[in-house]
Amino acid sequence: MTPEVSAYLDERITYIQKMLAGDAELARCEVELGRAAGDQHHSNNMWRAEFNVSYPGGAHIRATNNAEIMNTAIEDAKEEVVRQLRTGKQVSRRFIRKSGAALKRLMRLGE
Repeated sequence: MTPEVSAYLDERITYIQKMLAGDAELARCEVELGRAAGDQHHSNNMWRAEFNVSYPGGAHIRATNNAEIMNTAIEDAKEEVVRQLRTGKQVSRRFIRKSGAALKRLMRLGE
């Protein structure tokens, strides 16, 4: 891996760390980079980036992407991880709000 690709990957992983906030120290992020292989017909999408992120209290997130340029594959896979993290946060916020509203209704019925 070239130093330029390594630096670019470090920047993208830092962005994922910011999204994880307090769970970042306990999270595990595995990245696999390489050439896409196995196809008999080579296409333009020759580079592959795969992110596996797991953190306590959250689901395991996996994102894979193929692209012509390594940096593009990394960026697109990172965007997919961020999208999945945001969706997970929205679901947990929705659950907290609905459970709080249900508790409030129960308290009103008890009066």
